[in-house]
Order: sequence, then structure tokens, then C-alpha cells
Amino acid sequence: MAFSADELRVLRRALAIALNPTPVADEDIQDCLRLAESVDEAIGETGRLRAFLLADLARYRDALPGAARSYTELLQDALAAGYDPRAEDLAALRTLRDLPSGDALLRRCRALAERSVRAGLAGRTAAPGQRTRLLALPGGRKEGEPVQPKRPAPDGVPVPPRPAPKPSEVFPPRRKPATPPAQRFAVG
Repeated sequence: MAFSADELRVLRRALAIALNPTPVADEDIQDCLRLAESVDEAIGETGRLRAFLLADLARYRDALPGAARSYTELLQDALAAGYDPRAEDLAALRTLRDLPSGDALLRRCRALAERSVRAGLAGRTAAPGQRTRLLALPGGRKEGEPVQPKRPAPDGVPVPPRPAPKPSEVFPPRRKPATPPAQRFAVG
């Protein structure tokens, strides 16, 4: 995740406030709350993108063996991003052992799956925990004080937050081309 120069300035102020709790200006509080909302939105978008990529991986897995090359490439990208292979992935890779990359990828996925299972049995989780939401800063807003709306409209009327589009809205499903109707030939 990358921060802009303004976001880094706000983050630096928030850290200074956390280290030296003193009364804080309302503008600083609003800046910190906006930064927290931006980070929360980025995390939510990351989750939606991950769900989309996992659905894409499942689609390619279901299309095996015809989509073997695309499936192995997508699986390698997912593994590089921290994906733990599932039993379906291991079963699919067993059918692709004849491919040059299939056997090596199967060995890699087995090792990752085994490590994930061992971590789960040891009482640790393989995935990082959820980020806790920043609710208030020391010296920040007072009890019962309302939070400003996210985006004020030019005429001053609060605008509700815009929902993020679903992957199916951004990337519509591919339609199969219509097959031409069979022509009938007269036999005679």
C-alpha cells in the first residue's frame, strides 16, 4: 500500500499525537479519521480483489485440462501473493503432472499446504488477523460528538458513500459466440 504526500503528513501527525497525547485540533482529528477511512477502503478493495482472483482461479481449475497453462500461471501468481493451496488445487495439479511446470508446482503446493496445516495444528493462524478500526485518538473528539460525513456535496448536502462495484459489474462474464444454425441440405 502506498501513501500520498498528504497522507504521510497526516500519518506522521497521528503518530506524534499517539506518542505525545495533548489536545488536538478538530482539523487534525478529521484528517486522521479520513486517513483511517481511506485505509479501511483500501483493505476492503484488497479483499474484493482477492475474492475475484480466487473465483477466477476456480473457473480455470474447473476448465482443466484445456486451461492448464492459464491455470498454472494464475496459481503461481496467487501463491506469490500468499495464497494457501486447497485440496482442489492439489487434485487439479495431480492431473497436470505431465506438464513440465505441473510436477514442480504440485511439489511446491504440497509443501505450502503441509506448512499451513502444521501452523493450524500448532495453534497459530497462517493468515494475518483483521486490522482493528481506529475509533478515536487521545485528546480527540468528545464523547457523543458526531462525525462529519465522508464527502460533502458542493451545495452542502451530505452525500452517502458510494458502494464499490462488484467484480462482475466491472468485468462482465464472457459470452460464448452464438453458433450458426445448421443448414439443411436437400437429399434427393
